[in-house]
Amino acid sequence: MQGLTAGYGGPAVIRNIDLRVGTGEAVALLGRNGAGKTTTLLSVAGALPIRSGAVALDGRPATGLPSFRVARLGLSLVPQGRRIFPALSVDENLTLGARRGAALSTVQELFPVLAERARVFGSNLSGGEQQMLAIGRALMTQPRLLLMDEPSEGLAPQVVQQIGELVGRLRREGDLSILIAEQNLALALAVADRVYVLERGEIVHEGTAAAFGEDRALQRRYLGV
Repeated sequence: MQGLTAGYGGPAVIRNIDLRVGTGEAVALLGRNGAGKTTTLLSVAGALPIRSGAVALDGRPATGLPSFRVARLGLSLVPQGRRIFPALSVDENLTLGARRGAALSTVQELFPVLAERARVFGSNLSGGEQQMLAIGRALMTQPRLLLMDEPSEGLAPQVVQQIGELVGRLRREGDLSILIAEQNLALALAVADRVYVLERGEIVHEGTAAAFGEDRALQRRYLGV
């Protein structure tokens, strides 16, 4: 994305965002609450109108397209709060938006618990299981770029660790690109190659995850940690 500016009807929430995710790369989008991380992901996914700037996926323009057409270009979003369908079973959630050729067994191999609970309604899953289902549902669209909005939110430490291990595995086993907006700094640094830091809707830092992880002064300045 280049020069991305967007908002919700009032003043712009994000301004002049330049951000790149390479093929097979994981990038973390960091920032305090209200910095504009979710707005950035929703704008890229076509769920929020873009006021100015450009978005492209694999060189194909996506600026201003509705979310379903952005999805067809190869983008999938794991939204904050999971937003699974509680009245549908696990398998129904997974297959509802699956792209032709997507194999249910692939997601079940990544998340064995989803295979075990295939006929269970989404409302009867734990928070961790719901997050796994949300990720699995996104993967059923066979994306080239996976957006993950606060995937660790509200989860137990052992489940957060599982999510981190999954992201690492997805990166190793294919050319999937990942943009993850995350408050959990340890998780973000563990999975990302590079980081961008948002403050008041603007990019204030860009660099490698390794360098940011070693710079406590930068972490305190921008994240308060």
